Amino acid sequence: MTDKVHSGDEPGSSLDPSADEIRRWGNAAIEAMASYIDSIRDRRVYPSTTSRQIREKLDRALPDEGVDFDRLLKTFNDVIVATSRHNGHPRMFGYVQAPGTAIAAIADLLASTLNANLTAWRSAPAAVEIERLTIDWIKQILGFSADAGGLFVSGGSMANLAALAAARRAKAPEELLNKGTQSLPQAMRIYISEETHHSVAKAAVLLGLGRDNVRMVGVDERFKIRVGDLITKITEDLAAGHLPFCIVGNAGTVNTGACDPLREVIAVARRFNLWMHVDASYGGFAALAHSARDLFHAMHEADSVALDPHKWLYLPVDCGCVLYRDAEAARATFAHEAEYTRVLEQEPEEAFAFWDYGPELSRRFRALKVWMMLKGVGLRALGAAIEKDLACARHLERLVRASEDFEMLAPVELSIFCFRYVPPRLKRARASADEVERVRIDEQLDALNERLLIELQRDGSSYLSNARLGGRFSLRGCVMNYRTTFRDMEILLDDLRRVAGSELAIG
Repeated sequence: MTDKVHSGDEPGSSLDPSADEIRRWGNAAIEAMASYIDSIRDRRVYPSTTSRQIREKLDRALPDEGVDFDRLLKTFNDVIVATSRHNGHPRMFGYVQAPGTAIAAIADLLASTLNANLTAWRSAPAAVEIERLTIDWIKQILGFSADAGGLFVSGGSMANLAALAAARRAKAPEELLNKGTQSLPQAMRIYISEETHHSVAKAAVLLGLGRDNVRMVGVDERFKIRVGDLITKITEDLAAGHLPFCIVGNAGTVNTGACDPLREVIAVARRFNLWMHVDASYGGFAALAHSARDLFHAMHEADSVALDPHKWLYLPVDCGCVLYRDAEAARATFAHEAEYTRVLEQEPEEAFAFWDYGPELSRRFRALKVWMMLKGVGLRALGAAIEKDLACARHLERLVRASEDFEMLAPVELSIFCFRYVPPRLKRARASADEVERVRIDEQLDALNERLLIELQRDGSSYLSNARLGGRFSLRGCVMNYRTTFRDMEILLDDLRRVAGSELAIG
């Protein structure tokens, strides 16, 4: 056996360290990982720091010579961990943010070690089979037929883009493929609710459809799409000579967690022969929770669905997913022949290429963490964790409705909660005020809650984000963490009351 050839003699300078050195690095890194996870509840959610302070702690000189691994790990612990927002903290309620799990983090390490590039079966046979298998599992979770297609992408935004590209290709005249949208005699129209994630409108712009052709449909008092308004807008566009081609329904909006009446919306799509896409990036995997299952019964009837396993499968980013009810519709959109990508194998399963079904060519082994998570944890435990998240959000809603100093601004449907702080004196004043005075008080509450949000984030014990609902500023949170308990919801309100006391004292 020949000795390894190293690129230098100094520790850390070798591109190909010995097995013993790798073990030493790995043990130290795993210890750092275990210590971090073990202490996550005791940390501030958000660091008290500035951009300048972080830069000052980093050696900013372009490194000509390497340093040893211990120094790198020390910087990771002392600077990067210490000045990060801790997304795994049980009171990290900002945005739709999952904590990740230890088993999935290790899966990412192993995937990076193998460094498989999942372009086609010939490039990564075992990795491609793992992705095919996990996509099949996700189809089963949502009730899709076995012949449906799908693949992993970077996230929900990319999944929405891929689905809309397939929708455009499926519903546009043939000349679109060669001459582009400018060749079409009609403007192609897509229909979304006022609560749909901005990535859908962004995808429409990137696809050349134009922002003006994204038709906003109104929502009801529960922030769900108004089906009557949807039908009216489609009918108007047909009469005006436009080409309606796609409806996007929501399985959990990012503002309030509202789920559109999918069966009704799908019926509208079928009536007008439109592509039906569902953005389930946030809510889709809540189908694993018994109490939410009925919200997703019709989802398998959609033409495409966007999902984010890196949300409610508790995986680290990045891992999105797009499913197609008809895989050939996706292939007609993305397949593109080039000699350097031509697959020579004759058997269809070995001739398979992911680039025929999505926009990416180079693709990392995202499926490994999905496979390890599902196999290592199981659907029963995942469903119980999601159910607990839903219960925590409902507990917060009950606490708010029973309080004298908070009020809900939207009903809780999944695990997002929107509310605001209302000092009792302002609540009493508003109850007896005329309409002009109520508007003034609401403006005061908007300003107060905006200041509270900033101070709460600086405080570091809990973290919320914000939304604007019906013109009102809302404190917004999302429970998506297997560590979060009912007690954490109570601590959140206590933190807000404490911060509000200081804010009002100063004011």
